[in-house]
Amino acid sequence: MLCDAARVVLVRRRHEPLAGEWSLPGGVVEIGETLESAIAREILEETGLTVTVGPVIEVFDRITFDADRRVHYHFVLIDYLCHMTGGTFGSGSDAGDVAMAGTSELADYNLNHKALEVIDRALRMAKGD
Repeated sequence: MLCDAARVVLVRRRHEPLAGEWSLPGGVVEIGETLESAIAREILEETGLTVTVGPVIEVFDRITFDADRRVHYHFVLIDYLCHMTGGTFGSGSDAGDVAMAGTSELADYNLNHKALEVIDRALRMAKGD
């Protein structure tokens, strides 16, 4: 998710998976909820921001295993390009902290390689590349 063409909204996860790590906002789709509604709701809950939901950036899955190599988490992730329309920025229910990071600041948040790939693609999409 982008705030504008040069800043990215990040959240420090409060709960597993990835508790304590910085990532892009996201969450679970509730029964009967559209993907776009879920995205807008999750961003509002985590960051206090209202957004317009744009096109899909990427679809991928994330599978993590426990010590015995059993599947611990299996998520299908769909990242959308979003633009802020309002709200009051601050950490919400599922976020330990929030940040608006410029592209030159992303290294400070120790994001995983997939998040960085998604951000790079989103920035190119936002510029019209």
